[in-house]
Amino acid sequence: MPTSTNHPWHNVSPGPNAPDIVNAIIEIPRHSRAKYELDKDSGLLKLDRVLYSSVYYPANYGFIPQSYCDDHDPLDILVLTQITLVPLCLVSAKVIGVMRMIDQGEMDDKIIAVAEHDMSVNHMNDISELPEHFFRELRSFFEDYKNWKTNPCRWRSFKMRRWRGRLWRRVWWIIGVGSIPAIMVQLFQSQIFF
Repeated sequence: MPTSTNHPWHNVSPGPNAPDIVNAIIEIPRHSRAKYELDKDSGLLKLDRVLYSSVYYPANYGFIPQSYCDDHDPLDILVLTQITLVPLCLVSAKVIGVMRMIDQGEMDDKIIAVAEHDMSVNHMNDISELPEHFFRELRSFFEDYKNWKTNPCRWRSFKMRRWRGRLWRRVWWIIGVGSIPAIMVQLFQSQIFF
């Protein structure tokens, strides 16, 4: 299938104020059990699967355009807002932190952000302002989601490394857009930063 000339991953800007405020493209609305993902060839959303267990996405979930993570996909982002956003919605999101994850030996960070134009959440500037229950709920979701992903009876390699606040966003942004020297990537992946 030929690649689309108007591809959301490649042709949408990450935003003029990145990494503080980024454009996020929503793939999965909060409270959904449908796992949609961007088809890399067409730029359309495809249904990957319905989640195996009775969990649902706790936040609007998507990606940051023109970014890249170790899992060969764009950087994942969870956008907190009082409303459920529709798939392929472009939303301006203020980055407040990152959830450091390793999935089957590869970095799979989840950027945590709030919708810039939602007055109920845009006052937050760091993940330390979120209630403790949010972290428990998010961790529980990803542990359950990864546990059931390929085989309901077999645990997958998944590890939550650490929560990082807003001040850390410039480090992940430089790495995410691939403009950092290899030596810095090695330092970043070492225990120094974890």
